[in-house]
Amino acid sequence: MESVLKAVATLGGLGLGFGLILALASKIFHVEVDPKIIEVRNALPGANCGACGYPGCDALAKAIVSGEASITACPVGGESTVVEISRIMGIEGHAGPKRVARVLCKGNYARTNKKFEYHGIQDCKASAMIQGGDKACPFGCLGNGSCVAVCPFDAIHVVDGIAIVDEEKCTACEKCIKECPKNIIELVPYHSKVVVDCSNHLFGKEVKEDCKVGCIGCKICEKACAFDAVHVVDNLARIDYTKCTNCMVCAEKCPTRAITAIIEDRKKAYIIPEKCIGCTICAQNCPVDCIAGENKKVHVVDDHQCIGCSVCFEKCPVDAIEMR
Repeated sequence: MESVLKAVATLGGLGLGFGLILALASKIFHVEVDPKIIEVRNALPGANCGACGYPGCDALAKAIVSGEASITACPVGGESTVVEISRIMGIEGHAGPKRVARVLCKGNYARTNKKFEYHGIQDCKASAMIQGGDKACPFGCLGNGSCVAVCPFDAIHVVDGIAIVDEEKCTACEKCIKECPKNIIELVPYHSKVVVDCSNHLFGKEVKEDCKVGCIGCKICEKACAFDAVHVVDNLARIDYTKCTNCMVCAEKCPTRAITAIIEDRKKAYIIPEKCIGCTICAQNCPVDCIAGENKKVHVVDDHQCIGCSVCFEKCPVDAIEMR
């Protein structure tokens, strides 16, 4: 019994001694942490996804406080995070419009041809090493889920051989973009209702041989756009989202349906008679001349001609126009 008590006392004494040493060392070697770093860290979402370019939220918080990183460096947090960090840092800042990842390909199994049957591991980089993948289109989504595996937010799933992004879950962390061996994933504005879902730069004849819904570079969309927002570059239509009004005319005219838009959801302008003062500003700015009316009299929109661009809605000085 005495030996047991001695052992307990010895261990207790050692524990107390080492505890005192550690307490003393923590006081001697204590390093003051800028309280702003702690506040910024608490404002960050804590995903530790590395999308900002730093190894976790702790490192990013230090970089923001030191001025090494921008207050908008976190792509996951969004506007609310930027506003909070701006308050902490005492500076102004905005996250800008929300963007989401988009797989620019619609060539599922029913729409595209295959060169061979792939029976290897479910990894796009591995399948791309074999003749560029099993799909005939050299720019097509391989559908083996490398982007799915790397996404920390469960925002991508492969459906019928094509990776589809869940826009509500996507945080624009760009991990899928970096992972894709075909480089066909891009960030597009969250609010955009029109997207060119193709990445093929080949000539039209070759595109048609490989895929039913590929962009053939015909320039019909470019000619149809009233806002100079669509241009065919290197045989592929590209949308300038700083000019695009989501009127969907390009999608409506596209002969192969390579441009995606839900035309049935398009809203058209309606002038509220009780509010209209007949200033003619809407008629002057309408790109398709579908608004009629005399000066100082109620104007009317031709519903059949209206393309839903909302230019009149934005220009009206008395809020007399609704998009319905």
